Amino acid sequence: MRGVVFDGKQAQVVGDLEIRDPGPGEVLVAIGAAGLCHSDLSVIDGTIPFPPPVVLGHEGAGVVEAVGAGVTHVAPGDHVSLSTLANCGACADCDRGRPTMCRRAIGMPDRPFSRGGQPLFQFASNSAFAERTLVKAVQAVKIAEDIPMTSAALIGCGVLTGVGAVLNRAKVGLGETVVVIGTGGIGLNVIQGARIAGASVIVAVDANPAKEAVARRFGATHFVDASAAGSLADTSAAVREVLPTGADHAFECVGSVQLIRQAVDLLDRHGQAVLLGVPGFKEEASFLVSSMYLDKTIMGCRYGSSRPQRDIALYAELYRRGDLLLDELVTEVYPVEDFAKAADDAHHGRVARGVLTF
Repeated sequence: MRGVVFDGKQAQVVGDLEIRDPGPGEVLVAIGAAGLCHSDLSVIDGTIPFPPPVVLGHEGAGVVEAVGAGVTHVAPGDHVSLSTLANCGACADCDRGRPTMCRRAIGMPDRPFSRGGQPLFQFASNSAFAERTLVKAVQAVKIAEDIPMTSAALIGCGVLTGVGAVLNRAKVGLGETVVVIGTGGIGLNVIQGARIAGASVIVAVDANPAKEAVARRFGATHFVDASAAGSLADTSAAVREVLPTGADHAFECVGSVQLIRQAVDLLDRHGQAVLLGVPGFKEEASFLVSSMYLDKTIMGCRYGSSRPQRDIALYAELYRRGDLLLDELVTEVYPVEDFAKAADDAHHGRVARGVLTF
């Protein structure tokens, strides 16, 4: 079968992947569509260290082909959106309703794929850039069949991360103010999460002025063109023209330590800076310590602090009601054979989300 494999030097589409049958508690899924997220590119460029060879992809949807023993909540033929969270369901963190903190789900990749007799790692417990993938039952969330695969694929990463960061981690309240730095796939979902939460002011900040229209479509009330401002200080001043005392919440969605500092500096008293972008693993950020005594908070956020079985089903229903935008996230659809073009478009910011199909 076809899939995208990173061998430690380059990513390429291959046609000779094999995958084992599902064991107890596992689900075999035929992938219909998979979103190309910057985390996949970060594996290729080394920003996210991951052992090769690995089958890439972690944002997908498809149809259940087979289930292992003990799986009862999905069956062959069901449409599912996949999460990357292979949490155990039994540890203290899972029991507290914090599956993103499950220690059994982080840093222990499985190898269900093989190629020419050599086992290949699974990225993010998912590997959606393959015609078929094998996931734990907890990762497969049943969705309505009328949701297009190209849209359903995006729920399991970008939507969970962005919308979840607003609703689950920051808990943005009705009437509060929000700044979103970076309007890529994650940033747009933060914006629409803030809209759904009832934020009164949502300021989108991006260095690409062409992104203003889509940012406003997703719910931004204001847009600051960082390229026109010319410097971080000027950009912050432009935001302050909208929010003179600062924001209740600032979300950094780029992965720049300079922009992390900007997010902190843009906070009002008792404000929260939420970090969603991923800088290099050894990079350090700084902030003015004295400002933190105004009850400000810097918050990390893993995977939108989500509970996928609950949240994916909720977001799928919000989409069907017209409250959550998914179709509008999909800028371009590529056959998997065009992975190189899709990756180049994503790298240069030409798309909000590119989606691969099989």
